[in-house]
Amino acid sequence: MKNILAVIAFLLSFAAFAQNEQLAQNYFEKGEFEKALVIYQDLEKKQPHNIFFTQKLAACYQQLQQYSNAEKLLTEKLQKTRQPLLYVELGYNYQLQKDMGRAEKNYEAALNAIAENPSNVYNIATAFEQKVLLDQAIKAYTKAIEINPMLNFDYQVALLQGQLGNVQLMIEKLLSYAYNNQQNLVVVQNQLVRFMSEEGEEGPAAEGEKSFNAMLRKTLLLNVQKTQDIFWNQFLSWYFVQQRDYGKAFVQEKAIYKRDPDTFGNIVNLAKLAVEENEDATAREILNFILENTTDPELQLQSHYYLLSMDIKTAQEKDYPAIKQLIEGLLTQYGVSPYSLELQLLRADFEAFYLKDTGAGIGTLNKTLELQLNKYQQAQVKMKLADILLLDEKFNQAIIYYAQIEEDLKNDAVGHQASLKMAKSSYYKGDFEWAQKQFKVLKSSVSQLIANDALEIFLLITDNTVEDSTQTALKKFARADFKLYQNKKAEALAGFKELLTDPTQSIQDVTLLRMGELYQSIGQYPEALESYQKIIETHKEGIYVDEALFFSAEIYNKKLSDPEKAKPLYEKVLFGHEDSIYFIEARKQFRQLRGDSNSQQL
Repeated sequence: MKNILAVIAFLLSFAAFAQNEQLAQNYFEKGEFEKALVIYQDLEKKQPHNIFFTQKLAACYQQLQQYSNAEKLLTEKLQKTRQPLLYVELGYNYQLQKDMGRAEKNYEAALNAIAENPSNVYNIATAFEQKVLLDQAIKAYTKAIEINPMLNFDYQVALLQGQLGNVQLMIEKLLSYAYNNQQNLVVVQNQLVRFMSEEGEEGPAAEGEKSFNAMLRKTLLLNVQKTQDIFWNQFLSWYFVQQRDYGKAFVQEKAIYKRDPDTFGNIVNLAKLAVEENEDATAREILNFILENTTDPELQLQSHYYLLSMDIKTAQEKDYPAIKQLIEGLLTQYGVSPYSLELQLLRADFEAFYLKDTGAGIGTLNKTLELQLNKYQQAQVKMKLADILLLDEKFNQAIIYYAQIEEDLKNDAVGHQASLKMAKSSYYKGDFEWAQKQFKVLKSSVSQLIANDALEIFLLITDNTVEDSTQTALKKFARADFKLYQNKKAEALAGFKELLTDPTQSIQDVTLLRMGELYQSIGQYPEALESYQKIIETHKEGIYVDEALFFSAEIYNKKLSDPEKAKPLYEKVLFGHEDSIYFIEARKQFRQLRGDSNSQQL
């Protein structure tokens, strides 16, 4: 019982001590230094060998300009403990009094302690860093390496050089550390990403300014040229991926693959990234390279699937027979099995949405459901089946299938996607009250894409119900939207144009956006630009201006080859719409047009 009581007493004492320490820290952070001082004096008495409390107590004295008390404390503690980091504390106390002679004398004493024992560098350098004495911290690390060349402080010195504004030196040190400590490569890359991101958050750099990204790229290129080690090719490929320049990353990955065929998986991953980012030209190049260099049926089938998807996306009606024949040929070659599921889904989608044969699409999917599929594969098939039923205006049947998926995969991304499609089905059907309830829940989804989609339609229904209780305009808009879903673009366009005949309707801005997107999808760029310009001019306080600016810039930049008109539009997104989902891509394109990424070509 005595032992138990002793343990309880110890735990209570420890808890009280920790609570006092936290209280002192809180007072210190709030600037209530007198209160912090009293607690730290008590803590330092109870633990006289805890240098941390000595440092905090000295800091309190210094904040209260009681420099003599701080000097007495630090001098006595230094004599008792011989802790060399206290030379830094004492020197800093003199520096605060502008006595640089005695300050430098103590800093030198700290550095001499490293010469005597290099392991002292850890505490001493940290103490210098805490006082923002960065040059002295670098001297400390340099001194330790001079005494023991086996030590490596490139990482620490790199970050200090960065704080001093020596960015090029920081980059060189970080890369050197990464090369010599490849097990810590991710740590270095995460640090570099932070600097790359910070540069982006500061907005566009001034013309001619040498950016961090440009310096990093140049240093990596020089390392690639100086050595045959594929480490640098891999690092440069990583850099280009961060910049979403998948074409240049592919150049590096091909060079790596020629020397190490086991890295083929990196090329496959790069292809997937290019596909996901809709970098179709680069994706095609990489996928064709994969097909030329692999005998793996699964990789071949996946590459064919991606290439077919891109073909369908840009195909004209005259191309449909050839695409249909290609799909049939691939299914004959690879067989109808769970392994070719994505190709079967693509076939059903093509039959229903492009060949306008919903019966054929449903028939394809019913046969697929007869295969031995796991629950996720079954969900994929049911999702596509519901999509086609919705296309065929069988709203209730589609909703039943979406609901089944939602129930089977409640906390899964696929289940959330089914929930969104179910809400959209209600919206297309004109059941706005029920749709709005579903979108209200979905706009808080963990998936940003689902949340954005849900929020857009939720606001659309809300805004156009308040001003029009009969929801007449909203019903017409939803119907035109549904025509878009059905890939009946001419009918959709006619529906949207009808809505513009009444200039009092609040739904006009989103109608213009839909029209712009529709014109853009069919290559009618002047008409698309006209729609976007109307949003910019007449709905400049609305929520669709960033889309109008960005989409206009994309047309000028990528379709009309007029970068001079594109650049100011991207710039308006950067300076006027920092919260836009198109901000990052606008920044990338703006920098490329300005010439940031052309200073060092491969």
